[in-house]
Amino acid sequence: MSKKKILIRIDSDLHENLRKWAEDEFRSVNGQIEFLLSYALREKKRTK
Repeated sequence: MSKKKILIRIDSDLHENLRKWAEDEFRSVNGQIEFLLSYALREKKRTK
């Protein structure tokens, strides 16, 4: 699987909340965002 790089701008409070959540689940913030996006796509049945 190839990975794409993207730049994302988010509110500092949102970032802090994501950082804490990621830390609780032993992920990086990037890993947590990727996990959440994948989960949302599966839930909405938008994956191939």
